[in-house]
Amino acid sequence: MSEANPVERWQADLEEAGELTPDIVDRISRLHGDRGVQAVEAVGENRVKTYRDFTIVVGYDDEYIVEDGGCTCKDSEYNLDPDDPTDLCWHVIAVAIARRIGHVDYHDMWYSDVRELI
Repeated sequence: MSEANPVERWQADLEEAGELTPDIVDRISRLHGDRGVQAVEAVGENRVKTYRDFTIVVGYDDEYIVEDGGCTCKDSEYNLDPDDPTDLCWHVIAVAIARRIGHVDYHDMWYSDVRELI
């Protein structure tokens, strides 16, 4: 794993630990700054939700679809460097954390159906 980038390293360590340890939270926070802190908070507040068709993260103003390492938020669209593997929005980081510790709120329904109701 010495060839892995820092994101892959904390993700592998988190998967192995199966929980957010203080050391891993510190590494996520140092690497990702405020985005990392927001991601950890979102996981702790159960705001990562998986539906049959999408995984979404409930933000402060909207819900964002996270799929294949990308996100529908404006931060991903305008501010992030796609060539930098450490430059991720907090929604993508939250999904990566939640999946590795089994803290995803699963809903056996289509998000596209739910979103129409909102």
